[in-house]
This record gives sequence, structure tokens and C-alpha cells, in this order.
Amino acid sequence: MSENNNGNTNDHTNAHKTNTVAALCIAPSGVGDELSEYVADAVQVIRDSGLKNETNAMFTNIEGEFDDVMRVVKDATMALVSKGYRTGVILKLDIRPGFSNQIDAKSALVDKILNERNKEE
Repeated sequence: MSENNNGNTNDHTNAHKTNTVAALCIAPSGVGDELSEYVADAVQVIRDSGLKNETNAMFTNIEGEFDDVMRVVKDATMALVSKGYRTGVILKLDIRPGFSNQIDAKSALVDKILNERNKEE
């Protein structure tokens, strides 16, 4: 396993692993203006999954093996669908075989670049 100068962890011996970062937004339709209570139901499923995750104002990011991430996406979606809500899902995937810890590494790399730029000014 090696860490390159961008902070990415890459294990070429595990290149067959399909590390996946998902940006996921799940929300019901037709339930009013405030969706946080419903979104919390989906986020609870994600947090209970054991996969690395973080929630921000627009999305919840999830990281793990492809099949595990997709299972959690389905389970979180079904948390609302099973209650009879029409549910919208926005999903973006970044699949990087052999890599891990991308949720942290990606933001750390941007921070590093910005810090270097600020030093140059």
C-alpha cells in the first residue's frame, strides 16, 4: 500500500476492489416545504450501515465497496418508499479500484493545494 503525494491511498495488490464514493440525495415529493424529518430517516439507514459517511447541506457521501454502497443506497431509498412516499434520488458515483479513504483524501488534497497557493501569494 502506498500514499502518493496527493494523499490518496492506493493498494495495487487490491486493484480488484471497487472502492466507491457515492454522493447521494434522497427526498420525498409532495410532503411539504421542510424535508429534514424525512431525509433523517434515509440518513439513519446510511449511518447504521457501518460504511464511512458524512452528511452536508445537500448530500450524504458514502464510501465502501461498490456492492455495499449500492445496497445502502437501496436500503436508504426504501426507508421512504416503504412508507408510501414518492421518492427522488440523485446519485453520483466515483469508482476507483485499489484506492481507499477517498472521502478524506479528496478534501485534504484540495486543502493542500489551496494552502500552497496562499503561501505563494
